[in-house]
Amino acid sequence: MPRFELRDPQLGPVAAKVTAAERLTPRDAHLLFESNDLLGIGVMANAANQRRNGIRVLFSANQHINPTNVCILRKTCVFCSFARTPKEEGAYTRSLEDVYAEAEAAQNGPTREFHIVGGLHPKLRLSYYTDMIRGLKERHPHVHIKALTAVEIAHLARIEKSTTRKVLEELQAAGLTSLPGGGAEVFGVAVRSTIADRKLVAEDWLQVHREAHELGIPSNCTMLYGHVESYTDRVEHLTMLRDLQDETGGFLTYIPLAYHPDNNELGDELGRSGTATTGFEDLKNIAIGRLFLDNIPHVKTHWPMVTPAISQIALEFGCDDVEGTVVYERVYHDAGAETPMMLSYEDLVRLIHGAGKEPVERDSLYGMVRTFAPDDPIFDPEHERPNTSATSGDLVQLVGTGRA
Repeated sequence: MPRFELRDPQLGPVAAKVTAAERLTPRDAHLLFESNDLLGIGVMANAANQRRNGIRVLFSANQHINPTNVCILRKTCVFCSFARTPKEEGAYTRSLEDVYAEAEAAQNGPTREFHIVGGLHPKLRLSYYTDMIRGLKERHPHVHIKALTAVEIAHLARIEKSTTRKVLEELQAAGLTSLPGGGAEVFGVAVRSTIADRKLVAEDWLQVHREAHELGIPSNCTMLYGHVESYTDRVEHLTMLRDLQDETGGFLTYIPLAYHPDNNELGDELGRSGTATTGFEDLKNIAIGRLFLDNIPHVKTHWPMVTPAISQIALEFGCDDVEGTVVYERVYHDAGAETPMMLSYEDLVRLIHGAGKEPVERDSLYGMVRTFAPDDPIFDPEHERPNTSATSGDLVQLVGTGRA
């Protein structure tokens, strides 16, 4: 482990721990968040990541599917731009056939994961989701299904007058592979009451993931930053994630998520528009996640939120996992994101390779699917795989067939 050149002398004790591979304390995390020595923090995070993951960077050929944007928390999750009330303009609920039609983009393409999340619909039953998963697995048996946040799982348990464990068991029997990490936002009680009142509280979010891990369903974890939270709130949140990982070992990757303020009530109240976070904050949150969450194998950068360019730089700040092809991203573009709706498989490979890293395609469970020789034609900018995916325009048309 190299000796770190730090501009902020207060980070010296933290650097000593990183060098010795010792666990950081919450106080250490506070020092990191308070420091403006971004390059020093990044160098430490990069070293910690390379000790664990080398220079390999993982990505997935995935497809996001959002079955409905109708949500009972439309009026209380003030940071959200995606949700609609049932009769609000733009509200949609997809039939299963509509979902299957959208998934056809994976029929002849590289997709290996369906990432399925949506609103808390007041009437959709658990059977809608189990039938969806079974239907997708029948049509695409090679594709893993990562579906439904802890908030959605708890919502379905209330509708069914059941338990979250039972809901998870039925989804698992239908073919669920893993859970996404959404809905965590920030666990602090005051923050949650401000930005997501009535949303699943921290202890219950953690319990759903605990139960999933006990059932052999791994999951991701997240933190939404850049709104009204303090550094103390961030550190508390990360500590709770680390504690659960100590207990279960079921988190696959940590994903810091940048808040976007357009088209939502919180952004209006804060007087913000455009990109709420800076590249400085985006890179710092990636790096501190890697340094503090020493028991979570991977840290992912979400390029639809922070741009592909920042995601590429993040690969030198402790990040070893890049959000995948996506195909059609709705949630953050409704909040004003100006990034592409998708990145091609080739673009992702070249983004990683261009940062001096080794691209590795993974599956939903972080199994290695494909590596690339240095002379692989994919590194040639002129090389392009035949387009077998539906275009964004095609998928916009599909959304229009949904029933409000």
